[in-house]
Amino acid sequence: MGRVVVTGGAGFLGSHLTDALLARGDEVVVIDNLVTGSTANLDHLFGRDGFTFVRHDVTEFIWVPGAVDTILHLASPASPVDYLGLPIQTLKVGSLGTHKTLGLAREKAATYLLASTSEVYGDPKVHPQPESYWGHVNPVGPRGVYDEAKRFAEALTMAYHRSHGIDVRIVRIHNTYGPRMRPQDGRAVSAFLDQALRGDPLTVHGDGSQTRSFCYVDDMVRGILAVLDSGYAGPVNVGTLDEVTVAELAALVCEVVGVPLRTEPTPGRPDDPGRRQPDTRLVRSITEWEPEVTLREGLARTARWLREQPPGAAT
Repeated sequence: MGRVVVTGGAGFLGSHLTDALLARGDEVVVIDNLVTGSTANLDHLFGRDGFTFVRHDVTEFIWVPGAVDTILHLASPASPVDYLGLPIQTLKVGSLGTHKTLGLAREKAATYLLASTSEVYGDPKVHPQPESYWGHVNPVGPRGVYDEAKRFAEALTMAYHRSHGIDVRIVRIHNTYGPRMRPQDGRAVSAFLDQALRGDPLTVHGDGSQTRSFCYVDDMVRGILAVLDSGYAGPVNVGTLDEVTVAELAALVCEVVGVPLRTEPTPGRPDDPGRRQPDTRLVRSITEWEPEVTLREGLARTARWLREQPPGAAT
């Protein structure tokens, strides 16, 4: 049991992590400015013992009274719609937000976990991508605001580790999906499911040959907590090895939802990676974590959740 600060805890992944931390007995303080997160993701927690919500922008000075054992820094726009629409805010939370949260970790002598991303690899020239690969990123392209914000955040985290002795973890998250995703956030799974459930054609960017490795949110949460508990400081990929093309994903979504496959080709996004699959040998060597939920089952669970939402209630 400990006291954990989760920045971005009102977001999709942050809210699931908050649930898991509370379930294992931790006290949780969520800090979120609600730019892309929503208190609807936390409604079931308000009034619960051990849970506190603070609306605050982590690019400003952070004050948390009392002891803090662990800080999980997840605050950031994380979907294409968000970081392309909020480029400066994305860069600020990756730089200033990381600086402020690392300062809090130093003040409280807390363990610090940075939620990084597979986007640090850019459009990779090495496949699959091991943690030792430095990436292939266009720093001045529109997508670079997210890629470089996370790359800088990793560099700053390791600088605090080496210079100030902060106990750190860095998790490179690969394409997470599941309940509480916003249907219009621009990510492939949420967009395809939303379109299929509404009976619309699925919007496929480019020729659909680009690949991703999708990890269900419950598996990702277990992986992040396993890395947190591992004691390993350096970057660790967490994701599945089930690489599929975007076109294959579209077909599977329609099969799961039970509608005919209809697609609407759309121009590709700038700097959209052609292939993406994590090398997960490291996480398997330092933890006992393995993903358990297949893509088909994860899509079915997410579709059920979306069907249960009231009309217009996208979180």
